[in-house]
Amino acid sequence: MVLALLARLTAPPTQTLRILSPTPSTVSFTVSTRPVPATLAAKLRYYVGLLTRLLLGLAALSALWIKWRISHGLTTDILLYTLGGPQTAALLKGVGRMKWSYIGGGAFVVLFAVLRRGYTEESLTVLRGLGVQTSSSAATFLQAPRNRFIPTSHIQDVLIHEAFRGFEVRYYLAIVVKGEEDIVVVFPHLLPRRAILEEVWRGTRKCLWESGSRVDTKGKDVEAN
Repeated sequence: MVLALLARLTAPPTQTLRILSPTPSTVSFTVSTRPVPATLAAKLRYYVGLLTRLLLGLAALSALWIKWRISHGLTTDILLYTLGGPQTAALLKGVGRMKWSYIGGGAFVVLFAVLRRGYTEESLTVLRGLGVQTSSSAATFLQAPRNRFIPTSHIQDVLIHEAFRGFEVRYYLAIVVKGEEDIVVVFPHLLPRRAILEEVWRGTRKCLWESGSRVDTKGKDVEAN
């Protein structure tokens, strides 16, 4: 029982592969560790979690706003009029007495936790006749994803390589670019299992170099190694 629980807690997150082909010349492969709620209970937990994050973020911003107004001698009567009651007055008085280091540090931790993405998402978009674009999500929602576009004329080949990572063999999808010594690794942070890489490899080559071919849209959930 304990070993099963430890194995579940230490197991890597489930990776989901989504393939979208809106046009015959465009296909997008996205690998994500974002959980997809399937049941009603899972959806309920998901939306309750979102609401909790929102409320915590608003509470942290409110604490900073209250402390700033009190420290500058400004009134906070709007909260008393809105919320009312002796509890609100006691709360405002307590925030005013706290040091900025406590308020600021606590708000920073809460906001970081609220804005932290909590999952990794990487994608490869293939545009026939134009090139490919790789994308990796950032750690927080405020940061822009890291993108790179490679023109078709610069692509020499798309390969699946293998490498040692610790004591295990890991496979990765790589793009050989003309004039560059280093290859471009697709999905560098997630390093999906070989079955996913082979599907992306076949779809990428079909869209890039096989005229008249279209990749079917589908999705699947797979356990990461």
